Amino acid sequence: MMRPLLAGLLGLALAAAPAAAQTLRIGIASDPDVLDPTLSRSVAARQVFMAMCDKLIEVNERGELVPQLATGWAWEEEGRALLLTLRPDVRFQDGAALDAEAAVAGLNRHFSTPGSTRRGEMGPVTAIEAAGPMQLRIRLSQPFAPLLAALSDRAGMLVSPRQATVLGADFQREPACAGPFRLTRRVAQDRIELERFDGYWDRAAIHAERVIYRPITDTTVRAANLRAGSLDVIERANTSDVETLRQDRRVRLLEGPSLAAVYIAVNVANGARANTPLGRDPRVRAALEAAIDREVLNRVAFDGLYRPGNQSTPPGHPHHIGGIPVPGRDLARARALLREAGLERVRIRFSVPNTTEYVQAAEVIQAMAAEAGIDLDLQVIEVATLLRQWTAGDFEALIIAWSGRTDIDGNLWGFNACGESLNGGRYCSEAADAALREGRTSVDPTARLAAYARAMQVLLEDRPYIYLWHPQSFFGTAAAVEGLRLVPDGLIRVQGLRLRR
Repeated sequence: MMRPLLAGLLGLALAAAPAAAQTLRIGIASDPDVLDPTLSRSVAARQVFMAMCDKLIEVNERGELVPQLATGWAWEEEGRALLLTLRPDVRFQDGAALDAEAAVAGLNRHFSTPGSTRRGEMGPVTAIEAAGPMQLRIRLSQPFAPLLAALSDRAGMLVSPRQATVLGADFQREPACAGPFRLTRRVAQDRIELERFDGYWDRAAIHAERVIYRPITDTTVRAANLRAGSLDVIERANTSDVETLRQDRRVRLLEGPSLAAVYIAVNVANGARANTPLGRDPRVRAALEAAIDREVLNRVAFDGLYRPGNQSTPPGHPHHIGGIPVPGRDLARARALLREAGLERVRIRFSVPNTTEYVQAAEVIQAMAAEAGIDLDLQVIEVATLLRQWTAGDFEALIIAWSGRTDIDGNLWGFNACGESLNGGRYCSEAADAALREGRTSVDPTARLAAYARAMQVLLEDRPYIYLWHPQSFFGTAAAVEGLRLVPDGLIRVQGLRLRR
């Protein structure tokens, strides 16, 4: 059944009229949830924001924080205030100028908006104020080391003062950021079309007139469209397509490190769906983990090209906790844990994003878990819908990726701290909270690492998340594409991208 479907999808792509040379066509793995940097939580939206919304701070290829809308910054008052100097002559896409008052309005939006997923990322902010016409001061109740890293992502994206009070669907109809491209049309599940903003402050770095993002969940179809010339850039090429792309002279394959981690999230306390053996009993969660062989999962699903892991940060990350081994498979222990919990077999509703990589992995995990007496009923769900269900507690367990942050606080706090917006399973632990809070409020790197080590010990014991692997970033481009920079966050920067036809 799949072969005719794939052929049909590819046929549609090949039948499409060739795009103009000044249009960049980018294939992404899923449709964004909401094109509002305050509310968004999907990596697909982050990909699109890279063309729409500049940030106060940027991340370079080495993972370093560098200027973008802010030209400089300095800590004041022993870490309880951050002073940022804004770039002159920047305009939003509705023509409004970026100044300190506009920046204050944009950042305050993260705190005033119901459902904001940025509020927790910015930490203990007490006030955001203009410190001069082009200077911004963020005041904190206590030092907060991860703030700079947060401002290098969606929390640092500024919107026009006029748009700062506009939310949800209304914002998406007419967004106004300070990036190089502005939205012209969105067709759900099909395309997002952007056109160049001629008032962009760094216009010389932009070489395309238009950018079209095409959400294509099947990695093989995405790669086939690239090879056929219907796409110019694709993200997240599947490991099964790597060798084919390497051998095709019409395309280039680029490989780089990733900050991402993929994990199983468990609903432990959010509504009726948490009332399951998996949600109630950490022994059942331990049994599920013991049933999984991460090394075999990597070899079978990903041709051995990814890295098995059991933390939110990959090896080599400055906040990776050494000395915590990745556990191997132990079927006897898995079965014993179930018996200890009073169970011979248990059935779990397992939600899976509708992309090739997740489905492949979920099927391997399903087979492994069944041998331990754990039956996973796979529910394949469109990504944005799954994210909404996660927030609402309409899940028992799900598999998903977090694209990773340069500071570990961005990987842990919002998902694990009591009451935070990304904590869809409503996990809450006083011990984990205390360690995470110490890590985010200390400015001493050694003390921070020790605090996060304590937090990880609690989290690995409670298992609200079971981390599985760290992907490697594989991007494909047409041979005519130049200037794609590999940044560890896995996001495609349009600055410098050009087509040579």
